[in-house]
Amino acid sequence: MDPVPWRDAWQDALYGPDGFYRRPEGPAGHFTTSAHGGPGAVLAQALAHLADAEGATRVVDLGAGRGELLEALHAHRPDLRLTGIDIVGRPASLPAAVGWTTSPGGAALPDALLDLDGVLVVAHEWLDVVPCTVAEVDESGRLRTVLVDPRSGEESLGGPLDPADAAWCAAHWPTDDAAPGDRVEVGLARDRAWADLLARVRRGAVLAVDYGHTREDRPDGGTLVGYRDGVVVDPVPDGSCDVTAHVAVDSLRHDELTTQREALHRLLGRPLVPDHGLSRTDPAAYLAALAGTSALTALTDPSGLGGFRWVLARVRAG
Repeated sequence: MDPVPWRDAWQDALYGPDGFYRRPEGPAGHFTTSAHGGPGAVLAQALAHLADAEGATRVVDLGAGRGELLEALHAHRPDLRLTGIDIVGRPASLPAAVGWTTSPGGAALPDALLDLDGVLVVAHEWLDVVPCTVAEVDESGRLRTVLVDPRSGEESLGGPLDPADAAWCAAHWPTDDAAPGDRVEVGLARDRAWADLLARVRRGAVLAVDYGHTREDRPDGGTLVGYRDGVVVDPVPDGSCDVTAHVAVDSLRHDELTTQREALHRLLGRPLVPDHGLSRTDPAAYLAALAGTSALTALTDPSGLGGFRWVLARVRAG
């Protein structure tokens, strides 16, 4: 098979007819995120607080997987109008009150996602799987498109970047002092997807939660990686594994840019160990409080999930 630009192979590997995200087990069958299990219940509480603070009565979960975060939100706040969006059909376990819209996947959004009002849109680990151009500095110091064989993952260098991608790099990820072999995951496709999402909101807030970096800490070698069965693997774009790359979060239009640790401490406070006396008077409540504290601690660990970036953009009707 002839090599193709990473962006094209990546799109097909995740969202094509046999793409990774169309598998029955869903993402939760291969890795755990902040939206799953006990941490998901705590994250749902934080997002409900954020929705209230932003005056939102509706929450849209973009890249909802199999609805895990929506189920937690519904259990915590059944008064909120909830909608999930993903490339698969509606999960059977989703409460009847929760809406669902099927999406084309990647940067493409469903036509029905339009004119949103009084909404908090949550794009949790969405942008890192919006395929983008991967580039590498060659021996003469020029950025060139990285090509990949979709079956083997073998890479080669193609031609120079197109003008739009090159302009994005000059503005957000300059390589003037880069060494041959240094790589760039060009964020233009993510910026455009984000702008499209914001354009669909008439009044509300849009939150991206993702692996990310800023101009101060761009990774020289890039971050492209694969995940399968809970293990990091080589990113072979054959549909057998997730393929992801961190997001240049500071190039996104935003009103607030922070870490998950800082955001959750602001919304929920710091983890507190429950009074041990509660274990005698109400053991069930004590265990629930202890589990909540443990989940919040995990979500705010600065060396782990707490290092995720929160990008918040507000849209106000003109």
